[in-house]
Amino acid sequence: MKINLATLALFAAILPGTIFAQNTDKFYSGDKSQPFTEKVKKFNDWSISAGVGVPLIQSADLTSIKNGNGKNLFGYSAYISVDKAITHAFGLNLQYELGQTKQGLVNLDKDAGLGAKTKYQALSLIGDINFSNLLRRSDNHSPYRWALHGYAGIGTLGYKAYRQDEDSANPNNKLGSNLITDVKFLKTLSLFGQAGAGLKFNVNRRIDIEGRVMYVFTGDDNFDGGSGNVYQLNSINAKEEQYSDNFINATLGITLKLGKHESHLMWHDPLQEIYYRLDVLESKNVDVEVCKKGDADNDGVCDDWDRQLDTPAGARVDGAGVALDADLDGVIDLKDKCVTVPGPVENDGCPKEAAPVANTADNSSVTANIQSALKDLQFNFGKTTVRTESSSKLDLAANLIKSSNGGTFLLVGHTDKKGNDAYNLKLSQQRAAEVVKELEKRGVSSYQLKSKGVGEADAVASETASDAERLQDRKVEVKSVTGAEWNALPKSDLK
Repeated sequence: MKINLATLALFAAILPGTIFAQNTDKFYSGDKSQPFTEKVKKFNDWSISAGVGVPLIQSADLTSIKNGNGKNLFGYSAYISVDKAITHAFGLNLQYELGQTKQGLVNLDKDAGLGAKTKYQALSLIGDINFSNLLRRSDNHSPYRWALHGYAGIGTLGYKAYRQDEDSANPNNKLGSNLITDVKFLKTLSLFGQAGAGLKFNVNRRIDIEGRVMYVFTGDDNFDGGSGNVYQLNSINAKEEQYSDNFINATLGITLKLGKHESHLMWHDPLQEIYYRLDVLESKNVDVEVCKKGDADNDGVCDDWDRQLDTPAGARVDGAGVALDADLDGVIDLKDKCVTVPGPVENDGCPKEAAPVANTADNSSVTANIQSALKDLQFNFGKTTVRTESSSKLDLAANLIKSSNGGTFLLVGHTDKKGNDAYNLKLSQQRAAEVVKELEKRGVSSYQLKSKGVGEADAVASETASDAERLQDRKVEVKSVTGAEWNALPKSDLK
């Protein structure tokens, strides 16, 4: 396929721009304002390759493979190229190649019959795809030294085809004596294409070796020296005219990788850098500085995010360092005497209530219900604390007192006969006062309750009775008291 010299000039003008276009790329740097320079490159991306091989014409009037007498006719080839890696999976090669093919219908070594040889030169631009990098599995963390490459490109071809004619009796009829076709290299542009694959081995940071097989489409029917005619030999018809004489070129080459960096871009797996950084992070001991500004109020929340830097000592705080206020009355729990009941600040967080007017109403039924609620209220032996299982009794009694329309009640504590009298009296006083405190925690006004203890005075079970029998004597009774009698009673007779 021949094209005029104007097309060649255009091809030559475009080629350098294609190869050196990466000089202004910015893909090496995360900062898009920084141009691509040698200083920001991380990998070598230039190399020079050279190799030798054997070309075999495969599709033509005259062939090198299994011709008429079953022989293979081997030629030779050599190439040198300048290679530029654009990314880790794609590059461009500017390649010069020269060689000679042998083709015919009989054994050319005996100078008998019809045969030909072709001397050629070629210049081509070849795209290089690194399939090993392109198709590398993301879960493959290991480095690799073998790589499969695919090649395809176009270029210009010049050649001289010589043929030995059928007249073998003529002593001057030697192979190479008859020039059949002469296509001037770089003067008459004859476009050709080639495609193939190669297997590379990474010897070290400087050297690669490669075995490559390329299939070359010459685009010219005269490349084999047959000139497209039909020849006959020994009554055997030769092949019909071919549109393109094509050949296979198997080569063995070496690549010299240029540059100051440790690795070449075509051997770089981008994921390997990520794996390396992850490994570094996993093995790196990172010292995390906590509480740069300290914790001035010692509430356990760093001043960096503490919203209350002057929390009182001992106060419970939330995640932002603010003191807790369960009933949201403006008095923090540390200072709130009624934690679950809202009250004004001046009354320490408890509700203000006026002193009740003496209740002259008959509270006997209410008292009976309260007494029933507190029946069998149980205390730990020798202790003032109410057992957990009696908590529901206190809840019910508190609700009854709060619904008594301001009724006032005296809680009287009792003990069993075990122990001395003075001890039992003190214990009964403490138990009665403890019940008053528990009821006030449940919202009963402090103006409605008073307490006293009578010790073992009303105990029924003997001192030698079982603990279950004596348990009934450890109790608190409720009495409704009003008027002058109520006013004469102290809040508690606890001494």
